[in-house]
Amino acid sequence: MTRRSRSRMARAGRTALLAGVLAVGGLVVPDAEVHPTDVELVKVRRADGVAVADRDVLWVLAVGSDARPGQPMLRSRGDAIQLVGLNTRTGSAVAIGVPRDSWVPIPGYGYGRVNAALTYGGPDLMGRTVGALVGVQPQYVMVTRFPFFEDLVDGIGGIHVTNPRPFSDADLKPRGFAAGRIKLDGYGAMAFARVRKTLAGGDFARSANQQRVLRGIQQTVRARAEEPGFLQRGVLSVLQHLHTDLPPGELYRLAVALAHVQPAKVTTCVVQGTIGNVKGASIVRPFVAQARRWGAGARADAHLRGC
Repeated sequence: MTRRSRSRMARAGRTALLAGVLAVGGLVVPDAEVHPTDVELVKVRRADGVAVADRDVLWVLAVGSDARPGQPMLRSRGDAIQLVGLNTRTGSAVAIGVPRDSWVPIPGYGYGRVNAALTYGGPDLMGRTVGALVGVQPQYVMVTRFPFFEDLVDGIGGIHVTNPRPFSDADLKPRGFAAGRIKLDGYGAMAFARVRKTLAGGDFARSANQQRVLRGIQQTVRARAEEPGFLQRGVLSVLQHLHTDLPPGELYRLAVALAHVQPAKVTTCVVQGTIGNVKGASIVRPFVAQARRWGAGARADAHLRGC
């Protein structure tokens, strides 16, 4: 392979990862045209008693909002909860999935499902709640609507994922998903990431499926990154729907961190736990020691050797 070819592949890999995370919550400044806000990026206030990352590592909490039409995106229950660490120096990254029904302390509200933190206090409280569980404070929270996520997947021509076992859902996907390598359109990707009740692993398997979808986005974008105008169209789509109050310099630092990540240095893990019941409602009692161990292991360099 020539030096030029290696350089082109490296650029494609970096831009693919950037575009993949853009699919969860964009990192560009919106234009003057009025568009609906489907992606929100906010900075989290530091929580007392929670360790912060090394200066070379940025932590971003990506959350899908369960808001229905007409409901406020930032005050509806959260879903697709992924805490992502990015090493600006080495290019490594880690994603720690948190089951949405995890029963955890919510600052100021006592115990509750982790996804309720978005309803009670918006992105800031959501970030502090997940930070308390993992033991690492995210500096930023990205929240996006699922319909926008579907449009983005359709916009890149769909994605491929490797599904470990077949499953279906009477409401979201009656015909189901086959095992093996399958192609998903925008709706299929949304359904694949949201089905829970019919999965053998329940909330834990769903979080792992969400990570498979993100990897599928990354791989598709990487494969098409050299097509003229492909990345520009994708970035413009996010740009037109993003709202953030971060200053340009901070946005730039975060975007550079995303672009610097090397796909081969990405690790994904899902916090495990036991199924419980509170007042007739099913919950997950997360293994806090495990979550804290992963947080401690990845805090300094956004790298875990395995889960």
